[in-house]
Amino acid sequence: MHFGIDPRTREIVIGSFRMKLPESRWMRTTIGVLLVVGGLLGFLPVLGFWMVPLGLLVLSHDSAFVRRQRRRLAVWWASRKAR
Repeated sequence: MHFGIDPRTREIVIGSFRMKLPESRWMRTTIGVLLVVGGLLGFLPVLGFWMVPLGLLVLSHDSAFVRRQRRRLAVWWASRKAR
């Protein structure tokens, strides 16, 4: 199972699901921020906490800080699974 952003096609990949990201940087940033903020309001019926990791994944495409934190989490998770 694959999870992340395909650098060749600029698509979010979650398993077999693929979704194209917008070309403009400000649009991707806006979508990422809105997903994170909406996820923080996950206790409301329409929104959900699943939006936070998806928003961080979108933001990691353009933000070096978020990308670094996502990679650290991925390495930590892989080493945890290996044990």
